[in-house]
Amino acid sequence: MSINFKEALGVSADALQLRAERTRVLAANIANESTPGYTARDIDFASVMQARMDADDGVPTLSEDGTLFRVPYHPSADGNTVEIGVEQAAFSQNASDFQTSLTFINMKLRGLNKAITGQ
Repeated sequence: MSINFKEALGVSADALQLRAERTRVLAANIANESTPGYTARDIDFASVMQARMDADDGVPTLSEDGTLFRVPYHPSADGNTVEIGVEQAAFSQNASDFQTSLTFINMKLRGLNKAITGQ
């Protein structure tokens, strides 16, 4: 009998994947802080997770990935909407949330290991 890890891990695996995607988006924002005309983006984690849970195949298409443009608190003259303090705070919070998702997966895998070994 094989183990279906998708079912065993539940939404934790999707959450971890989405947190990794959000990390890439936020890192791109930070990297383009000085790029004229660059528009900061972010991912609406709650809406994308809900879409993934509601989707039949579990993964929305790329056009439905939940990427949104960030509205700046203080617009710049060159059209760049990246505000480094906002991006660093979002990146830090996302890193913490990523670690939390990773901890949940680790706990589930330990539980599966105990069930398999009969402990």
